[in-house]
Amino acid sequence: MSTGKLITGILAGAAAGAILGVLFAPDKGSETRAKIAQKSSELTDAIKEGYGKVAEAVTSNYEAMKENAMEFGRQKTATAKEEFDREYAS
Repeated sequence: MSTGKLITGILAGAAAGAILGVLFAPDKGSETRAKIAQKSSELTDAIKEGYGKVAEAVTSNYEAMKENAMEFGRQKTATAKEEFDREYAS
């Protein structure tokens, strides 16, 4: 299972649990709406943080892969130049 799907599943489960807990609590309607608004805000912040972490990890991995590819290219270029010089420098 991918990390993105796992985070989405956890957040969806937490949201459903929080909403059901608030809806079945014996509070007045105005208090319940205030709690729902608060939980929604907290959930939004958690989602933003979770996806921010995923985006940061993806960016970091992309940058590392790009640097590795560039280094590989530099090595191949240097090797090809050495072989060319050995073959045709005489």
